Amino acid sequence: MNNNDQLTIGKLAKLAGVNVETIRYYQRIEMIREPTKPMSGFRHYDASLVNTIKFIKRAQQLGFVLAEIKELLNLGEGNCHDVKELAIAKRQKIVHQLKDLNAMKKELDGLIDACEKTEDTPNCALIDSLAKSP
Repeated sequence: MNNNDQLTIGKLAKLAGVNVETIRYYQRIEMIREPTKPMSGFRHYDASLVNTIKFIKRAQQLGFVLAEIKELLNLGEGNCHDVKELAIAKRQKIVHQLKDLNAMKKELDGLIDACEKTEDTPNCALIDSLAKSP
């Protein structure tokens, strides 16, 4: 299949590994362009959209939200420096999230330990700690 091939929305969805509603959603938020509908028949999508949709899904797996992915798509191939800056900012945000998650894990570990120590008492240390928290 080459990029000039025309696909129905169902075929596009299957090749891209998404459902039809995902494609319709991407059209509504202007991530991909909706082709004009012919007088009779179905809209036909350019086969290059398969790669675009796979790009969107992969970027989501890396933590990019749709607004950021839209920006990446708008920047395109010739703006490697700008794309790199967005990736660095995303990585930094993930680093902060990991620190926050580790702090939450540590706090929960302490609460679980306290709960285990008071398991056979009428009061639950975990509930009591949460109730007293600011």
